[in-house]
Amino acid sequence: MRTGEPLPALGDVLAALDTGLWHWDTASGLVTVDAVAARLLGLPAEQVTLTEAQIRSRLHPVDWNEITGVIQLAVVEGTLAEVRIRIMDDQNRVVRVVRSRSKPSFDRARKAYVLTGSLQEVTEPAPGTPAGRSAVTGDWRRSREAFLLDAGRALAEARSTQEVLRVAANLSMPGFSPDGLAVFGVEGDRLTIIGHHGHEAGDDNPFAYMPLDTDYPAAEVVRTGRAVYLSSPEQYKARYPLTWPLARRFGRQSWAFLPLTASGRTMGAWLAAFAYPVAFTPDERSVLTTVARMLAQALSRAGTAENQRELSEGLQRTMLPELGRGIPGMSVSARYIPTGGGLQVGGDWYDIIPLPGGTSRTTSGGGRFAMVIGDVQGHDVRAAGLMGQLRTALRAYASEGHRPDAVLSRASRFLHGINEADPVELRFATCLYVEVDPATGVLEVARAGHPDPVIRMADGTVLARPTAGGLPLGVAPDADYPTTRLVLESGETMLICTDGLIETGGHDLGTGWQRLRGILEEHKGTQEELADALVQAVHGPSSHHTTGPLADRREDDIALMLLSREGEGCGCGTGPDTVDQPVRRTALTVAQTEPERVSVARRQLRELLHDWSSPDQVDSAVLLLSEMLTNVLVHTDADALLLAEVTVGGDGRRMRVEVTDAGDDLPHMRRPGELASSGRGLLLIELLAHAWGVDPRGRGKSIWFELYEKDGTGPR
Repeated sequence: MRTGEPLPALGDVLAALDTGLWHWDTASGLVTVDAVAARLLGLPAEQVTLTEAQIRSRLHPVDWNEITGVIQLAVVEGTLAEVRIRIMDDQNRVVRVVRSRSKPSFDRARKAYVLTGSLQEVTEPAPGTPAGRSAVTGDWRRSREAFLLDAGRALAEARSTQEVLRVAANLSMPGFSPDGLAVFGVEGDRLTIIGHHGHEAGDDNPFAYMPLDTDYPAAEVVRTGRAVYLSSPEQYKARYPLTWPLARRFGRQSWAFLPLTASGRTMGAWLAAFAYPVAFTPDERSVLTTVARMLAQALSRAGTAENQRELSEGLQRTMLPELGRGIPGMSVSARYIPTGGGLQVGGDWYDIIPLPGGTSRTTSGGGRFAMVIGDVQGHDVRAAGLMGQLRTALRAYASEGHRPDAVLSRASRFLHGINEADPVELRFATCLYVEVDPATGVLEVARAGHPDPVIRMADGTVLARPTAGGLPLGVAPDADYPTTRLVLESGETMLICTDGLIETGGHDLGTGWQRLRGILEEHKGTQEELADALVQAVHGPSSHHTTGPLADRREDDIALMLLSREGEGCGCGTGPDTVDQPVRRTALTVAQTEPERVSVARRQLRELLHDWSSPDQVDSAVLLLSEMLTNVLVHTDADALLLAEVTVGGDGRRMRVEVTDAGDDLPHMRRPGELASSGRGLLLIELLAHAWGVDPRGRGKSIWFELYEKDGTGPR
């Protein structure tokens, strides 16, 4: 070209450089390409207007998704949008790689992006050559995608602010890694330092509580929501002369300050400082921006979780009582473990209530007290609120001196009234209420749809104690809750719990109880250790009122209480002159209106004799018990009281089963014919029992039998 001749047209220059032009308006969804750009896309070499779908079909799917992200980033930062694109053929094979550069703008009126850019082929090294191997191992895009995937997974798993900061400090970015990090938060109109890495203790003092109007990059990022990139100390000094002396002493060469934005709100800023110069290319800015977004989301989640845990612990402290101290001859332990997720507060609760006759705060002085455990339906804020209301109501009714059945009846009416006021979201509650007399060990139990209590006897035998019960609280306003009387003997421990302890881990009530039975029978430590062992068996290590990572694995809330009556173990004798001592005992009432409880009595006796050496003797005892109870129900108008116990003396173990009723007629031996349908009860007792008898009482009578364990040392 001679001097003075006019310059060639722009299109001719670009064509000579094998560079195509394209124009894209997202409002219309159309892309116009010139002949060179069309050829690079694998189309005939002529200017053409295509739809976004037609363009997208020519590009690698991953690259198309990247284009949209780079465009948004470039608009926010006011920079060029540069991206490498793989062009695909009809067989989904990569035919060439092109580089696209454009300066996008955003039309707020139409809410659309408008772009005009260039397209130029990139020469890739041939596979197998040294350059090709270097390109493969140094494929920045592949490394970046792997890095972002790992970083996203690690940040998503972080559960606290400190964990998030620890993950951020260990991020190794592909090709450029900062050696100094800082996360700034906002309190009012000032910056705060949430955490930092790569700095000495005290280095953050000049930056802590810095006013947002300070001429400092992080403050500007929070004010504007736009990132600040400083590639050299000269840029930093020229742009922020007032705060440059604060940054100079750290000896960094490049800085990136990015906004931490969550839910459309800038919650702080992230500083990545480098010990070497960084150009902050569009690709590098894209990585930093993506990490900043993930970091903001992780910090937001962690902050929410920490606030919820703090609220959870506060609710637990206010709703869970201090256990009674100084109860003569008795001790109480309890645990509450919230379910995972949410506020970690649900509908389970326990309580211990001094009854009239005790002191105002504890049951010291030997006064009666009540143990309450319950479960409001649900694991949300409403369940926690209803739990608090119901707990208060139960305390009030108990403190008025009502009997257990009346306490639950009033509580059910109270909850039913709440449900009537909000019929859209009905909630019910199960509950077990136990009135305890420490002096005698007598337990008065009323149950509302809740699991039965379990007794661990002095020798480790575990029995579920069936109790009469009624509907869950809140189902019916006039529900009845009959009371069952039990006696906690010396050395025995009662367990009451919510179904979360039983059913977690895929168990039902049956298999769950078997799991707990094994723990109760094998435990040799203290009562507090037993409470921990029960929780650990379901969820792993725990402590009093556990929260945190362990709680996140919970399927349901757990509440449990243990009540022990002090004693000297099983009281087994060792010498021939030792008086027989009771090892284990069970008592049960079978009312005329409850003949189905005969089967409950049979099951109780089998459990009492679970380790008896002769299965035949156990079958005989169960048969005789059934005959005795049935005789009372058929031939009298009275209820039957069963008392069964196993004792140990100098001559070995023996069982004694006694059934008492208020009838006046004494049974007598009969000789029924072959076709008779009754009259064989006493004959069976005579045939199968080692000893038996009928004892008249002041009112009524008692019939009993004994069996001696066949170990070669017992009687007969």
